[in-house]
Amino acid sequence: MKHPVAAVILGLATLAAGQAMAAEASPWLVRVRALHLDPADKSGPVGGTGASDRLTIDSKTFPEFDVSYFFTPNLAAELVLTYPQKHDVLLDGKSIGTMKHLPPTLLAQYHFLPDAQFRPYVGAGLNYTTFSKVRILNGNAGLEHKSFGLALQAGVDYALDKNWSLNLDVKKVQIRSDVNSAGTKLSNVKVDPLLVSVGVGYRF
Repeated sequence: MKHPVAAVILGLATLAAGQAMAAEASPWLVRVRALHLDPADKSGPVGGTGASDRLTIDSKTFPEFDVSYFFTPNLAAELVLTYPQKHDVLLDGKSIGTMKHLPPTLLAQYHFLPDAQFRPYVGAGLNYTTFSKVRILNGNAGLEHKSFGLALQAGVDYALDKNWSLNLDVKKVQIRSDVNSAGTKLSNVKVDPLLVSVGVGYRF
């Protein structure tokens, strides 16, 4: 009787140890961050109005959620998500309408010190932005519906324990679109924002 009982106890201990190691080595990390979008304001002039008349959008702070998957302790992929953001469209500082954009971004990352308390990383990837509910010049002008662009990233996680961490992250993203009216290009919008965010992360 002793041998079967010992075998069962050993099996349960091995299973528990395996589950603990799997939990410790979980590849998933989620973060919730407050993100500030600061546009580059390098749009072209609006045709026929003079070189100084340039389109811009307003700066904004909003919540952001991201999910990372670690292929190795150093290499990870991060998907950055939020909900459609509404912005004022400005011409020489005066509002001429509004629009919404949804800018999910996928990045490949390298984490330099994955086991340290201070964990810096860099990343590069692609941004895909869709524009919706564009209301410019009383509906007489619109934007292209999609924008593809590059994204660069640098940040750091500060581990509080094996699960929780604080995060500081900076990204530069290409977001661009032409402004059209009745089939004629009026200008080009180069949002190309600097995105600065702070938040908390949880490693499963």
